[in-house]
Amino acid sequence: MEHHAVVPIASVAGELLDQAREQHSRRAARTLASTTSIRATVIALASGAVMADHDAPPAATLQVITGRVRLHTADHEWTLDAGELVPIPPQRHGLDALEDSAVLLTVALR
Repeated sequence: MEHHAVVPIASVAGELLDQAREQHSRRAARTLASTTSIRATVIALASGAVMADHDAPPAATLQVITGRVRLHTADHEWTLDAGELVPIPPQRHGLDALEDSAVLLTVALR
């Protein structure tokens, strides 16, 4: 992909959701932008898909493009709808798709 290409996020999310519904993992992802300091990835999760607890990157945000997800840590949880964004907490966390969903994960790499 061209370095400064404009990305149609909604159509990418739709394509990935179609793929996610057919995957055993019930998810699909595509990195849209990657530099030495930041990475933006669309992750599609079919309804019921789970991203098990994993360590947090140094800094990241999660924005819901479509659908509804639950982000959770050991002691907190957030239910996010389309159009909402949350900084990812700096501890282990997981993500559950409450319905067919696509999110934009933006991660600081340093």
